[in-house]
Amino acid sequence: MLFAHDTEVSLVTTAALINTLPGASHSGDDELATAEQLAEFLDRFEFTGYRAGDAGELDEMRALRGRLRELWTRDEDGVVALVNELLREANALPQLVRHDNWDWHIHATESSAAVARRAQVEAAMAVVDLVRAQELSRLHECAADDCSAVVVDLSRNRSRRYCDVGNCGNRAHVAAYRARRRSA
Repeated sequence: MLFAHDTEVSLVTTAALINTLPGASHSGDDELATAEQLAEFLDRFEFTGYRAGDAGELDEMRALRGRLRELWTRDEDGVVALVNELLREANALPQLVRHDNWDWHIHATESSAAVARRAQVEAAMAVVDLVRAQELSRLHECAADDCSAVVVDLSRNRSRRYCDVGNCGNRAHVAAYRARRRSA
């Protein structure tokens, strides 16, 4: 583990949320278009706390994706400015908590806060750890030419180049293998 468990989970969850955007998703469609899809996403990533389950909550989460994607595309100063903005907007107040199957970790919002607000703060807090460790290079876009999904590289040697969205790594490796076979 390179970072605290909650940091890694937040980074992976944030990337997955961003990768529900049209064009970045496996299907190419918006994979967060319905309240049911949002509920499935929240369940898959074990979001705890209050859920409204309504159209307003869905709209807030959908709007958040574009802002969070900027964390993957800005330089360090831009990332820091956005992280600070996200934390200020939410009146974040970091606290150590323990609940369900989780040992001590940081929450910076109340469990009754809106899902989008909690996702916003968790993403920002996770990126704080990357900035402090000078590891922002672990956030990048998929190396496949035809993919715009984001990647969180949590490998020890910083070698992850492809997303989990569309089998991009497998497709690239197969193409390279076939090219080698043709030239041999």
